[in-house]
Amino acid sequence: MKGSCAKPVLFTCAIFLILIVAQENRVAALEPCDPMKLSPCLDTITKGSEPSELCCTKVKEQQHCVCQYLKNPNFKSFLNSPNAKKIATDCHCPYPKC
Repeated sequence: MKGSCAKPVLFTCAIFLILIVAQENRVAALEPCDPMKLSPCLDTITKGSEPSELCCTKVKEQQHCVCQYLKNPNFKSFLNSPNAKKIATDCHCPYPKC
């Protein structure tokens, strides 16, 4: 009787362990916050040109950092500009509500 109960418990524990490891890998895979990585978007922010594919890639990589960047007065004016919002729209990255 004990053996029949142990298998589902072990299976559940194994699934739980896999989910924990997968979540840790997902968090570790986030790109570190570095506003200089958004430099491919400089032309779009300053001139309003179309964002390049590289710009969109970098915006998506750094999207989890935007609220942090908005706290910095040096970046806030750029990120609140209409051109930055254009990048968010054109790159299909929702503008965060911090």
